[in-house]
Amino acid sequence: MTSLTRIVFLDRETLSDSVQLQQVPFKHELQVYGRTAPEQVAERIADADIVISNKVALRREHLEAAPQLKMIALAATGSDNIDLDAARDRQIVVSNIREYAVRSVPEHVFALIFALRRNICAYRQSVKEGRWQEAQQFCYFDYPIRDLAGSTLGLIGSGSLGQAVATMGRALGMKVIFAQRRGQTIVSNADDRLPFEQVLDQADILSLHCPLTAETQNLLGMPEFERMAARRPLLINTARGGLIDNQALDHALRHGWLGGAGIDVCTPEPPPADHILMRLLDLPNYILTPHIGWASQEAMQTLANQLIENIVAFHRGEPRHTL
Repeated sequence: MTSLTRIVFLDRETLSDSVQLQQVPFKHELQVYGRTAPEQVAERIADADIVISNKVALRREHLEAAPQLKMIALAATGSDNIDLDAARDRQIVVSNIREYAVRSVPEHVFALIFALRRNICAYRQSVKEGRWQEAQQFCYFDYPIRDLAGSTLGLIGSGSLGQAVATMGRALGMKVIFAQRRGQTIVSNADDRLPFEQVLDQADILSLHCPLTAETQNLLGMPEFERMAARRPLLINTARGGLIDNQALDHALRHGWLGGAGIDVCTPEPPPADHILMRLLDLPNYILTPHIGWASQEAMQTLANQLIENIVAFHRGEPRHTL
């Protein structure tokens, strides 16, 4: 590595201004861009030694145009925006962020669950529209309210976030079950793991915590939603938008196959105004939040600290969190 390491941050605006980046403790030049469009990537990383990216895609053609590039420091856990095969071919180290949002994401999951299970949004809107005065008594019962205790929480994904959600669920008196991978035939009793279809049959609330891969693309589609119709569970997705077939979700919500849905992710982000997930906002049992489950102040600062720590570890010849 040259004596002056050139570091390029492609999308600083994906972290709040309130988040502080630690000083890199070696001789370097840091170029920070708020945002980077796809057509700007190759030029901006052309002479970089280290590239920081949260959501900017780095494909093979970009990496081949950056002959000095030695490290990609992801400011995120997910790596689906990086061509990992191309990075390996070039012997470029890719490091990601791990376990930084083990409080923020699970808390957001339960914020969505509580809001839907108790119909908070629907009641707020009805109060705004004058329904309380119309009721002419101290309360009214237009929307059902259900306790969480005694209900079954089904989890797809058993990493640190899935496990943290499970811990919270058990603390609230819920029965927690984990799903095996779809199509897996070997039965395992570890972590209450059940066949995928059985979790769909039993869950009162289903929460997604798995990565987006070719195997999990459209993991939940029309057959899965139809299977859940008898139980009408809540669906929570704080993982990746591509895990759900949105046309099928629209059908499931509008035909009562689901009791409600809380969605924090979609494809693309941001969605266009006419995106199907935007059109669902007329439903009282549907909540769409702008991919902020991870974004507590504490989690973002932990991410930023770990990002610099990953870069420093690589510089001293001890790369960590590599993919």
